[in-house]
Amino acid sequence: MIQVDDAVAGQRIDNFLLRVCKGVPKSHIYRILRSGEVRVNKRRVDAKYRLEPGDVVRVPPIRVAQAEAFDAALSVPAPPANFEILFEDEYMLAINKPAGVAVHGGSGIAFGVIEQMREARPLGKFLELVHRLDRETSGVLLLAKKRAALVGLHEQIRENKMDKRYYACAHGQWQSDWGRRRAVKEPLYKYLTPEGERRVRVQPDGSPSHTVFNLVERWPQYVLLEAELKTGRTHQIRVHLAHLGLPIVGDAKYGDFALNKALARANARPSLKRMFLHAYRLRLTHPITGEPMELAAPLPDECRRFLDQLTDLRNETQPDAPTAI
Repeated sequence: MIQVDDAVAGQRIDNFLLRVCKGVPKSHIYRILRSGEVRVNKRRVDAKYRLEPGDVVRVPPIRVAQAEAFDAALSVPAPPANFEILFEDEYMLAINKPAGVAVHGGSGIAFGVIEQMREARPLGKFLELVHRLDRETSGVLLLAKKRAALVGLHEQIRENKMDKRYYACAHGQWQSDWGRRRAVKEPLYKYLTPEGERRVRVQPDGSPSHTVFNLVERWPQYVLLEAELKTGRTHQIRVHLAHLGLPIVGDAKYGDFALNKALARANARPSLKRMFLHAYRLRLTHPITGEPMELAAPLPDECRRFLDQLTDLRNETQPDAPTAI
């Protein structure tokens, strides 16, 4: 019997059970809900029921067949990790997520940022992701420490009241007739490859998507862009830039694979061994106080070095060219 407090009030019962019953398959969770084995205040509820303060939840005994893969997953707990904190108060925190770290476990990944943060803060009653970043993307990642903050931040995302900005370095030519600003509204369609990998492509019957790209700097064959998200589709920036003929440098899914391999060589100049996509700024309203906020993460050293190398190479051939911003 679990009594609901303010930390989990407002959460759907299925999501609550998935967290309480870690490692139990989703299908089993929904089965015990449908069968009525889970009770809230001694009554049956469906999966969409949202918990209220003071609710008493009965979680039945659950016996799970221990497959080898499941045993292996349990034997590798998420190591605690302390990421760079950009902001923190009693309601929320923002971290600077490094590239190469998933935000959560799943799809062959044992653990991610959220699992590591929970391990590092065992006394915290509530910690949830507000939004997501691709594994290869670095930058500002927002987490909620209270249910009320999570609900308020999600409302801002739904109403497009968060201003998310990214830096992306792409390979190709910025067309002169685009000016300094180029809006892309191509619909995006999600699909699975034959190997079961999730991908996205531009397709007429896809989800409406909108990205605005602002030109920051250009070099021979490269451009640095600020990407402004108007919608939040999977791989949106990456696919929209590839559609423009400007694949992001280091993008292993939608990029120029031969170029990526060349840039990753030990003696390459310029050189880069990651995808150049960084969530550098997030503007929002504090979900509790109502104060306007700006969260910023500096460009990672490896990305800055890559831009410096592009500038050095350009200056060797064009001594009077302007320097990068």
